[in-house]
Amino acid sequence: MPPLLHLCQWIYQTHLSVAIRGSVWVFPIIESIHVLGITVLVGTIAVVDLRLLGIVMKREPVSSIARQILPWTWAGFGLMFVTGLLLSIAEAATNYYNLAFRIKLVLLLLVGLNPLIFHLSVYRRVSNWDVSAVTPVRARLAAVCSLVLWSGIIVAGRMIAYLERP
Repeated sequence: MPPLLHLCQWIYQTHLSVAIRGSVWVFPIIESIHVLGITVLVGTIAVVDLRLLGIVMKREPVSSIARQILPWTWAGFGLMFVTGLLLSIAEAATNYYNLAFRIKLVLLLLVGLNPLIFHLSVYRRVSNWDVSAVTPVRARLAAVCSLVLWSGIIVAGRMIAYLERP
């Protein structure tokens, strides 16, 4: 048996996992909070991405929008991360086999790398293009990647519930 599968099965049998799965209310409440967290996180990120693409708030500096939205982004991330971890713990053994779950994890890794690369490269020179209606190509590319990846994460997340499990 692969070590990761063994770990997932062990997590699946913990008291926390059994309690979340066994309750009529706990899992749906956690899932609802997870969706709210994703809504706040992706909504705030989408505002910045749409500004980078020159679709909304063209007269507002990118840095100003990002600075104002960042606390909400982190709040959404916190909610999404904690509740996502709890949902994963509750279904650790079944998610191990779930293709949509695996795709979601890969997309989460990629969506985490996107802002890291963006902030270490093109955003370092934001003062040169902060108020431009048309941002640099690499900024627009980062925005498109972000929107596509987050859309993929949402779709994969929804598909988890509908793919067959062993």
